[in-house]
Amino acid sequence: MIPSRFTHLASARAAFGDRVDRLAPYLLEVDPLADAAAEALAALPPGRGFALLDDALERGVDAVSAPPALRALFAEVDRVPPWVDWAALDHGGEVLVRAGVLGGMVLAARSIVLGYASPGGNKPLVFSGRLTEQAARRLNETSRFVQAVCRPGGMRRGADGFKITLKVRLIHAEVRRMIQRSGRWDEARWGAPINQHDMAATTLLFSLVVLDGLRLFGLDVSAEEAEHYLQLWRYVGRVMGCDPELTPTGELEARRLADLIAATQGPPDEDSRALTHALLHAGEQVAKTPADRRRARIETELGQGLVRSLLGDAMADDLGVPETRWRHALPLFRGVNVAAEQVRLRVPAVQRAAVEQGNRYWDRVVEIGLAGATAEFRPPERLSISA
Repeated sequence: MIPSRFTHLASARAAFGDRVDRLAPYLLEVDPLADAAAEALAALPPGRGFALLDDALERGVDAVSAPPALRALFAEVDRVPPWVDWAALDHGGEVLVRAGVLGGMVLAARSIVLGYASPGGNKPLVFSGRLTEQAARRLNETSRFVQAVCRPGGMRRGADGFKITLKVRLIHAEVRRMIQRSGRWDEARWGAPINQHDMAATTLLFSLVVLDGLRLFGLDVSAEEAEHYLQLWRYVGRVMGCDPELTPTGELEARRLADLIAATQGPPDEDSRALTHALLHAGEQVAKTPADRRRARIETELGQGLVRSLLGDAMADDLGVPETRWRHALPLFRGVNVAAEQVRLRVPAVQRAAVEQGNRYWDRVVEIGLAGATAEFRPPERLSISA
C-alpha cells in the first residue's frame, strides 16, 4: 500500500526512476526499538517512565532498574559508528553557532515552516496539539535542542545534545503510541505516524535546508564545513532512530533525497497554514505588556517577510503568509553578511569572535526562552481534541 499523500508519482518516476518506489515503503516503517521502550515506560506508574529515562541518561542504564526494552534501546545508541569523527562534528556545529541570530531566523522561517508545509508529515503535530496550543514552549525546546547538539562534544554520550536527542526519540514513540490507539489516524492517507520517511525529511530540515538558508543570507559555508555539518546531523539522525539507508552521507546525496521527497509531496493544507500562523504569532500570544505586544508584532512581520524571502512567494501564498514591509529585508542582510564574511575568512580572530558571539546568542535564547516558555522535553499528556 502506498499512502495517498505520496503523490505526483508519474512525474516523480520520470525524474527519479524506481527510487520513488523504493522510498514509498518508508512511509509505513517506524522505530520498533523506541516503540518497545515507550510501551515499557508507559506501563510504569504515572510519571515514573520519563523519570526513569532521565535517571538512565544521567547515571547509565546499568545503574537503574530499567525494563529490557529500554536496555535494548540504550545498547543500540551506545554504539558509536566508526564513521563518527568527533572533531568533524564539533567543526560542523560551529557553522550554525557562528551564524548567531541568522541561524535562528533560518530555523524558524525556513526549516520549521517547510516542515509544516508537508500535508502528511504535519499530522502528528496536529494530533498532539503542541504547535498550535503550546507554540512558544515547543519553539524553545527546538532552540535548546539545536544549541545542545551544536555545542562542542554535544553528541557525546553524557552530553546534553545526546540526552535531548534520545528524549525526543522516545517522545516521538510515545506520541506514535497515543495516536495509534486513538482510532483517528488514517494510515491509508498519511502512512504511519512519525514514520521513517518523515524522520529523514526532518533531519534534512535541520541540515541541508539550514545550509541553504545560511547561504541565502550571504554566509560563506565551505564544502568541508558543509560536509561536517551534515555529518553532525547524520549522527543525530542515527541516535534519533532514522534508518541508516535514509541518512545521507554528503551534500549531493542529501540534496537528491530532498528533491525526491519534494517531488512526491502534495501542497500545504489547512493544518500547514494553522501551524505556520501559530509559529509566526507565538510571541503575540504570550506578550503581557503593551511594549511586549508592539515588539511581538514587529517580530511577526519580520518572520512573515523572511518566510517569503527564504521559501519564495508561491510557498508563502500556499501557507497564507501575508506580504509585509520586511519582504525585501533579505538582500540587505545578504549585502552586509557577504562583506563581513570576507573579513572573517581572512582574519582567524574574527572567526573565533563570531563563534563566541553565536554562543552568547544561543545562550540568551535558551535563558529567556521564547516568550517565557520552558524546555521540558516531555510527551503530551493527551492528544488534541481538535484533531
